[in-house]
Amino acid sequence: MSSVILREVPVDSPVHRLWAGTKMIAVFAVSVLLMFTPGWWMIGFSTAFLVAVWLLSRLPLGTLPRFPWWIWVGILIGALINAPVGSVALQRYAQIVLFGFILLFASFLIAWTTPMGEVAPALAKLGAPLRRIGWTRKGVRHRIPVDEWAVVVALTLRGLPLLLEEMRILRAARKLRPKDSMLQLATENPLVDILTAAMAVSTRRAGELGEAITTRGGTGELTARPGAPGRADAVALLVVALVCALGFGIDLLI
Repeated sequence: MSSVILREVPVDSPVHRLWAGTKMIAVFAVSVLLMFTPGWWMIGFSTAFLVAVWLLSRLPLGTLPRFPWWIWVGILIGALINAPVGSVALQRYAQIVLFGFILLFASFLIAWTTPMGEVAPALAKLGAPLRRIGWTRKGVRHRIPVDEWAVVVALTLRGLPLLLEEMRILRAARKLRPKDSMLQLATENPLVDILTAAMAVSTRRAGELGEAITTRGGTGELTARPGAPGRADAVALLVVALVCALGFGIDLLI
């Protein structure tokens, strides 16, 4: 998959202009709905809703990820394992796979339509009620580190495209390396080599990123960017609530 799946696609659309927290709440609502009503109707209904959001986002077809062949082979192997158990097991397996793809596509929609710099402030604002929860230990008052969690998520999302790009370069460089003998070819382990090199590169980039954050004022700057929902966000959340209620009601009737 291309690393563009984790980056914003700069297109002017109503979805792009929404607050990042609104999109996260919408994805959470869809995931909860599918978790409690994982039937075929709800899967199809949620897929249609996400496709409508994707069309409203005006994203080009090139943003859709192309999964590697081994993912499809793994899904096929899982289906072959469940097939002897019976049609019910195969049906449940298919629903779980589709449920995973729906959540993955919904997460991609957030990445495609949201600047990464807005993720941490949105997470910090959504988690603000958790700051009131605390406990006292050895005379010291502790609170849930909401800002720290938001920073970790934001830095992870920013670092994943860089890590994918580095692994792609390392894999290409390894293919160009000459092989002296069949003995060397037999003793090589490409997965271990790539993972070791990726860990070394990740450690170096983490050090550079930490120095850059410290120079710019610390991690507090990542969650200090102002951002709040507006009228469009209220309308979007109302639409999401109505869609979820409609899907749940029809699923009960069916």
